[in-house]
Amino acid sequence: MFCLNNLWLDDVALFETIRKIEGKKSWWQWENAALRMHDRTAIDGIRTGYHDEYFYFCFVQYEFYRQWMNLKARINEIGITIIGDIPIYVSADSADVWANNSLFQVRADHSFACVAGVPPDYFCEDGQLWGNPLYDWDAHAIDGYAWWIQRLAINFVLFDKVRIDHFRGFCSYWSVSSQEETARNGEWLKGPGMAFFQKVAEVFPNPPIIAEDLGEIDDDVRVFLADTGFPGMHVLQFGFDPNSDSTHLTHNYEKNSVAYTGTHDNNTLLGWLQDADPETREFALRYCSPVKLDPTAGGPRGPACRAMIRQVWQSHADLVIAPVQDLLGYGKEARMNIPGTPKGNWVFRVTQEGLDSMDTNWLWDMNSLYRRLTVVSADANA
Repeated sequence: MFCLNNLWLDDVALFETIRKIEGKKSWWQWENAALRMHDRTAIDGIRTGYHDEYFYFCFVQYEFYRQWMNLKARINEIGITIIGDIPIYVSADSADVWANNSLFQVRADHSFACVAGVPPDYFCEDGQLWGNPLYDWDAHAIDGYAWWIQRLAINFVLFDKVRIDHFRGFCSYWSVSSQEETARNGEWLKGPGMAFFQKVAEVFPNPPIIAEDLGEIDDDVRVFLADTGFPGMHVLQFGFDPNSDSTHLTHNYEKNSVAYTGTHDNNTLLGWLQDADPETREFALRYCSPVKLDPTAGGPRGPACRAMIRQVWQSHADLVIAPVQDLLGYGKEARMNIPGTPKGNWVFRVTQEGLDSMDTNWLWDMNSLYRRLTVVSADANA
């Protein structure tokens, strides 16, 4: 039943089976041209000729799904919801692109004329050259965006809410020649816009989507996000320009939004305070507390970091989020990711000892004070 109910599974199992046969080569390097082209007769031969390997990869997907859904059920029972994070783009060397060439900007020889990225911004002066294949949105529109509908459907099962990374790409996307070494040179091209999300709404009324609307945002994107009705994001660390009234300052947060002290791409709060220039740091501390604060006082969990967290909690935003590193008062050594750098990221791990040291009384008091507690009924724990 799992195989029948998940239409994406067949291509994934075939893709992994062929990659094993082909020595882990990228699909455009496979020696068998018919398999590269996703020829129906050729892949039928794989499914029958490599029966055990094919069903092994089906089983791996099933077992992950089974274990994950059991874990999710236990988490939901104690009143916790899970936000999943999906990138707008997929990897070039994936079952998605191999099995659906017509839905991507792929040449006949399987190369990519242009690839995805973003222009220079506050994270990276050369922009970020991601290298993912771009969508052929006209092709997606022909069948009512069926591939995307299927992608969202499984994510709505796996998670309670889904944050779509680089949401602005549905409005307009940055197209960069595959010959470029950075993302500096590119052009904005129109995405599917509201036509796509009108189709989504037909299939999923009130879809549980959070829009990651960071980066280079213009009025077109702001209008587009408002039209979708999805909550956008605010990041406290981005707000502290002493000379501007940033939308990331908490007095500008709208109710229908998700507010972060920082995301996985940011420094920790303590690291940010330590690295900020004196003028920016002074403005941040003045903004977050009526009392003059010393950023070095009280150790990692001193009043400066707590004042910044409290600033987010007392905002109008419907949902507020702080990375565990900020709740534990860790410095920049605990940073998760530096955008545009290929190595040394995603290595932070929190220990049980670290979690046990969290000041849960302070968190409880703050959530109670700002009416952010969710009461779990007795039936939920029965």
